[in-house]
Amino acid sequence: MIELGKTQCLNVVKKTDFGVYLGTEADKVLLPGKMVPEDIEVGDALTVFVYRDSSDRLIATTKEPKIKLGGLARLRVSQIGKIGAFLDWGLEKDLFLPFKEQVTHVQEGDECLVALYVDKSNRLAATMRVYPYLTCAENYVKDSAVSGTIIEIKPEFGAFVAIDDKFFGLVPKNQMSERLKVGDIVYGRVSQVREDGKLTVSLKQKAYIQMDEDSKIIYNAIVENGGKLPFTDKAEASVIKEHFDMSKNAFKRGVGRLLKEGKIAITEDSIIQK
Repeated sequence: MIELGKTQCLNVVKKTDFGVYLGTEADKVLLPGKMVPEDIEVGDALTVFVYRDSSDRLIATTKEPKIKLGGLARLRVSQIGKIGAFLDWGLEKDLFLPFKEQVTHVQEGDECLVALYVDKSNRLAATMRVYPYLTCAENYVKDSAVSGTIIEIKPEFGAFVAIDDKFFGLVPKNQMSERLKVGDIVYGRVSQVREDGKLTVSLKQKAYIQMDEDSKIIYNAIVENGGKLPFTDKAEASVIKEHFDMSKNAFKRGVGRLLKEGKIAITEDSIIQK
Protein backbone atom coordinates (compact mmCIF):
# COMPACT_ATOMS: atom_id res chain seq x y z
CA MET A 1 0.00 0.00 0.00
CA ILE A 2 1.33 3.42 -0.99
CA GLU A 3 1.57 5.72 2.04
CA LEU A 4 1.19 9.49 1.70
CA GLY A 5 3.82 11.56 3.50
CA LYS A 6 6.26 8.71 4.03
CA THR A 7 9.47 7.40 2.49
CA GLN A 8 8.97 3.86 1.20
CA CYS A 9 10.55 1.23 -1.02
CA LEU A 10 8.41 0.50 -4.12
CA ASN A 11 8.93 -1.66 -7.18
CA VAL A 12 8.74 -0.43 -10.78
CA VAL A 13 5.59 -1.85 -12.41
CA LYS A 14 5.53 0.17 -15.64
CA LYS A 15 7.88 2.30 -17.75
CA THR A 16 6.62 5.23 -19.87
CA ASP A 17 8.14 8.12 -21.83
CA PHE A 18 7.39 10.51 -18.95
CA GLY A 19 8.53 8.37 -16.00
CA VAL A 20 7.91 5.09 -14.25
CA TYR A 21 5.03 3.83 -12.14
CA LEU A 22 5.83 2.34 -8.76
CA GLY A 23 3.82 0.04 -6.49
CA THR A 24 1.37 -2.48 -7.93
CA GLU A 25 -0.93 -2.50 -10.95
CA ALA A 26 -3.85 -1.77 -8.64
CA ASP A 27 -2.07 0.82 -6.49
CA LYS A 28 0.65 2.77 -8.24
CA VAL A 29 2.27 6.21 -8.22
CA LEU A 30 4.25 8.09 -10.86
CA LEU A 31 7.93 8.94 -10.47
CA PRO A 32 8.60 11.69 -13.08
CA GLY A 33 11.22 10.95 -15.74
CA LYS A 34 13.75 13.53 -14.51
CA MET A 35 14.07 11.55 -11.27
CA VAL A 36 14.26 8.08 -12.79
CA PRO A 37 17.75 6.50 -12.57
CA GLU A 38 19.35 5.33 -15.79
CA ASP A 39 18.95 1.66 -16.78
CA ILE A 40 15.93 1.17 -14.48
CA GLU A 41 13.85 -1.87 -15.32
CA VAL A 42 10.43 -3.21 -14.35
CA GLY A 43 10.73 -5.06 -11.07
CA ASP A 44 13.56 -2.87 -9.73
CA ALA A 45 13.03 -1.27 -6.31
CA LEU A 46 13.36 2.44 -5.57
CA THR A 47 13.14 4.37 -2.31
CA VAL A 48 10.86 7.38 -2.74
CA PHE A 49 8.78 9.89 -0.81
CA VAL A 50 5.11 10.22 -1.78
CA TYR A 51 3.16 13.51 -1.68
CA ARG A 52 0.69 15.39 -3.92
CA ASP A 53 1.62 17.60 -6.87
CA SER A 54 0.10 20.97 -7.81
CA SER A 55 -2.79 19.13 -9.49
CA ASP A 56 -3.47 17.23 -6.26
CA ARG A 57 -2.31 13.91 -7.73
CA LEU A 58 -0.11 11.45 -5.85
CA ILE A 59 3.48 11.82 -6.98
CA ALA A 60 6.75 10.18 -5.98
CA THR A 61 10.12 11.85 -5.60
CA THR A 62 13.62 10.65 -4.86
CA LYS A 63 14.32 13.93 -3.02
CA GLU A 64 14.45 13.82 0.76
CA PRO A 65 11.92 16.24 2.34
CA LYS A 66 12.84 18.25 5.42
CA ILE A 67 9.86 16.78 7.29
CA LYS A 68 7.83 13.56 7.11
CA LEU A 69 4.40 12.52 8.35
CA GLY A 70 4.14 12.90 12.12
CA GLY A 71 7.56 14.53 12.31
CA LEU A 72 8.68 17.98 13.44
CA ALA A 73 10.98 20.47 11.72
CA ARG A 74 11.78 24.17 11.53
CA LEU A 75 10.78 25.38 8.05
CA ARG A 76 11.14 28.74 6.32
CA VAL A 77 8.05 30.62 5.13
CA SER A 78 8.48 31.09 1.37
CA GLN A 79 5.29 33.06 0.76
CA ILE A 80 1.97 34.12 2.24
CA GLY A 81 -1.29 33.32 0.44
CA LYS A 82 -4.95 34.22 0.93
CA ILE A 83 -5.72 31.22 3.14
CA GLY A 84 -2.38 30.49 4.72
CA ALA A 85 1.38 30.37 4.38
CA PHE A 86 3.60 28.17 2.24
CA LEU A 87 6.74 26.56 3.62
CA ASP A 88 9.92 25.39 1.94
CA TRP A 89 10.28 21.71 2.81
CA GLY A 90 12.77 20.76 0.12
CA LEU A 91 10.32 19.64 -2.58
CA GLU A 92 9.09 21.34 -5.75
CA LYS A 93 5.66 22.12 -4.32
CA ASP A 94 5.72 24.14 -1.08
CA LEU A 95 3.98 22.81 2.02
CA PHE A 96 0.72 24.53 3.03
CA LEU A 97 0.34 25.97 6.54
CA PRO A 98 -3.32 27.07 6.98
CA PHE A 99 -4.06 30.21 8.99
CA LYS A 100 -6.13 28.09 11.40
CA GLU A 101 -3.04 25.99 12.18
CA GLN A 102 -0.89 29.02 13.02
CA VAL A 103 -0.53 29.85 16.72
CA THR A 104 1.14 33.15 15.86
CA HIS A 105 1.08 35.16 12.64
CA VAL A 106 4.01 34.29 10.38
CA GLN A 107 5.68 36.45 7.75
CA GLU A 108 7.64 35.61 4.62
CA GLY A 109 11.20 34.66 5.59
CA ASP A 110 10.25 33.53 9.11
CA GLU A 111 11.20 30.10 10.38
CA CYS A 112 8.57 28.20 12.33
CA LEU A 113 8.41 24.86 14.07
CA VAL A 114 5.73 22.67 12.49
CA ALA A 115 4.46 19.11 12.34
CA LEU A 116 3.29 17.34 9.18
CA TYR A 117 -0.19 15.80 9.10
CA VAL A 118 -2.88 14.65 6.65
CA ASP A 119 -5.91 16.97 6.60
CA LYS A 120 -9.58 16.09 6.11
CA SER A 121 -9.16 16.32 2.33
CA ASN A 122 -6.37 13.72 2.44
CA ARG A 123 -3.71 16.34 1.67
CA LEU A 124 -0.44 16.92 3.48
CA ALA A 125 -0.36 20.11 5.53
CA ALA A 126 1.65 21.73 8.30
CA THR A 127 0.54 22.78 11.78
CA MET A 128 2.19 24.93 14.42
CA ARG A 129 0.09 23.15 17.05
CA VAL A 130 2.88 20.71 17.73
CA TYR A 131 2.29 19.75 21.37
CA PRO A 132 0.65 16.38 20.46
CA TYR A 133 3.71 15.51 18.38
CA LEU A 134 6.28 15.98 21.16
CA THR A 135 7.80 12.98 22.91
CA CYS A 136 9.21 12.31 26.37
CA ALA A 137 12.84 13.22 26.85
CA GLU A 138 15.74 10.78 26.80
CA ASN A 139 19.29 11.10 28.11
CA TYR A 140 18.72 14.38 29.96
CA VAL A 141 19.83 14.96 33.52
CA LYS A 142 19.48 17.86 35.92
CA ASP A 143 21.50 20.90 34.81
CA SER A 144 21.80 19.70 31.20
CA ALA A 145 22.09 22.69 28.85
CA VAL A 146 19.12 22.80 26.47
CA SER A 147 17.49 24.98 23.85
CA GLY A 148 13.99 24.90 22.44
CA THR A 149 11.13 26.71 20.75
CA ILE A 150 8.26 28.28 22.69
CA ILE A 151 5.07 26.71 21.32
CA GLU A 152 2.46 28.05 23.75
CA ILE A 153 2.22 30.46 26.68
CA LYS A 154 -0.25 29.97 29.52
CA PRO A 155 0.23 32.64 32.21
CA GLU A 156 -1.05 30.32 34.96
CA PHE A 157 1.59 27.67 34.15
CA GLY A 158 4.37 29.29 32.11
CA ALA A 159 5.71 28.66 28.62
CA PHE A 160 5.49 25.27 26.94
CA VAL A 161 8.69 24.56 25.03
CA ALA A 162 9.69 22.01 22.41
CA ILE A 163 13.12 21.05 23.76
CA ASP A 164 15.54 20.48 20.87
CA ASP A 165 12.36 20.88 18.77
CA LYS A 166 11.28 17.40 19.86
CA PHE A 167 10.68 16.88 23.61
CA PHE A 168 8.16 18.13 26.18
CA GLY A 169 9.42 21.07 28.24
CA LEU A 170 7.99 23.76 30.51
CA VAL A 171 9.44 27.08 31.63
CA PRO A 172 7.56 27.77 34.92
CA LYS A 173 5.73 31.07 35.26
CA ASN A 174 8.23 32.33 37.87
CA GLN A 175 10.94 32.01 35.20
CA MET A 176 8.91 33.85 32.57
CA SER A 177 9.78 37.18 31.03
CA GLU A 178 7.25 39.53 29.50
CA ARG A 179 9.43 39.64 26.41
CA LEU A 180 8.97 35.94 25.64
CA LYS A 181 6.58 35.07 22.84
CA VAL A 182 5.49 32.03 20.84
CA GLY A 183 8.14 31.10 18.29
CA ASP A 184 11.08 32.40 20.32
CA ILE A 185 14.11 30.14 20.68
CA VAL A 186 15.21 30.01 24.31
CA TYR A 187 18.32 28.67 26.04
CA GLY A 188 18.49 27.33 29.57
CA ARG A 189 19.18 24.32 31.74
CA VAL A 190 17.12 21.40 32.99
CA SER A 191 16.01 22.11 36.56
CA GLN A 192 13.94 18.92 36.87
CA VAL A 193 13.46 15.68 34.95
CA ARG A 194 9.96 14.54 35.84
CA GLU A 195 9.03 10.87 36.25
CA ASP A 196 6.95 11.04 33.06
CA GLY A 197 10.00 12.19 31.07
CA LYS A 198 8.89 15.81 30.71
CA LEU A 199 11.43 18.53 31.50
CA THR A 200 11.19 21.62 33.66
CA VAL A 201 13.53 24.25 32.29
CA SER A 202 15.16 27.23 33.96
CA LEU A 203 16.23 30.15 31.80
CA LYS A 204 18.61 31.24 34.54
CA GLN A 205 21.93 29.68 35.33
CA LYS A 206 23.03 28.70 38.81
CA ALA A 207 23.47 31.77 41.02
CA TYR A 208 27.25 32.16 40.70
CA ILE A 209 27.11 31.76 36.90
CA GLN A 210 24.07 34.01 36.59
CA MET A 211 25.82 36.72 38.58
CA ASP A 212 28.66 36.77 36.04
CA GLU A 213 26.22 37.00 33.15
CA ASP A 214 24.12 39.71 34.83
CA SER A 215 27.19 41.81 35.65
CA LYS A 216 28.30 41.66 31.99
CA ILE A 217 24.84 42.77 30.85
CA ILE A 218 24.84 45.69 33.31
CA TYR A 219 28.37 46.77 32.42
CA ASN A 220 27.70 46.64 28.67
CA ALA A 221 24.57 48.77 29.17
CA ILE A 222 26.61 51.36 31.10
CA VAL A 223 29.23 51.50 28.34
CA GLU A 224 26.62 51.78 25.59
CA ASN A 225 24.91 54.58 27.54
CA GLY A 226 28.03 56.73 27.48
CA GLY A 227 29.52 55.39 30.70
CA LYS A 228 26.59 56.19 32.96
CA LEU A 229 23.37 54.56 34.15
CA PRO A 230 20.76 57.09 35.34
CA PHE A 231 19.76 55.09 38.45
CA THR A 232 21.38 52.99 41.15
CA ASP A 233 20.76 49.61 42.74
CA LYS A 234 18.25 51.36 45.00
CA ALA A 235 15.93 52.00 42.06
CA GLU A 236 12.40 50.61 42.01
CA ALA A 237 12.14 46.98 40.93
CA SER A 238 9.89 48.01 38.03
CA VAL A 239 12.60 50.33 36.65
CA ILE A 240 15.21 47.59 36.82
CA LYS A 241 12.84 45.07 35.25
CA GLU A 242 12.06 47.45 32.38
CA HIS A 243 15.72 48.10 31.56
CA PHE A 244 17.32 44.73 32.28
CA ASP A 245 14.55 42.15 32.59
CA MET A 246 16.04 40.92 35.88
CA SER A 247 14.96 41.06 39.52
CA LYS A 248 16.17 43.79 41.86
CA ASN A 249 18.16 41.23 43.87
CA ALA A 250 19.88 39.95 40.71
CA PHE A 251 20.66 43.53 39.70
CA LYS A 252 22.15 44.30 43.10
CA ARG A 253 24.31 41.17 42.94
CA GLY A 254 25.54 42.11 39.46
CA VAL A 255 26.33 45.68 40.54
CA GLY A 256 28.13 44.33 43.60
CA ARG A 257 30.32 42.15 41.37
CA LEU A 258 31.24 45.19 39.23
CA LEU A 259 32.05 47.24 42.34
CA LYS A 260 34.30 44.48 43.63
CA GLU A 261 36.07 44.34 40.27
CA GLY A 262 36.56 48.12 40.35
CA LYS A 263 34.74 48.66 37.05
CA ILE A 264 32.09 51.08 38.34
CA ALA A 265 31.33 53.66 41.01
CA ILE A 266 27.96 54.56 42.49
CA THR A 267 26.92 58.17 42.98
CA GLU A 268 23.79 59.48 44.64
CA ASP A 269 21.63 58.98 41.57
CA SER A 270 23.66 56.98 39.03
CA ILE A 271 26.18 54.26 38.31
CA ILE A 272 29.23 55.35 36.36
CA GLN A 273 31.99 53.56 34.54
CA LYS A 274 35.49 53.88 35.97
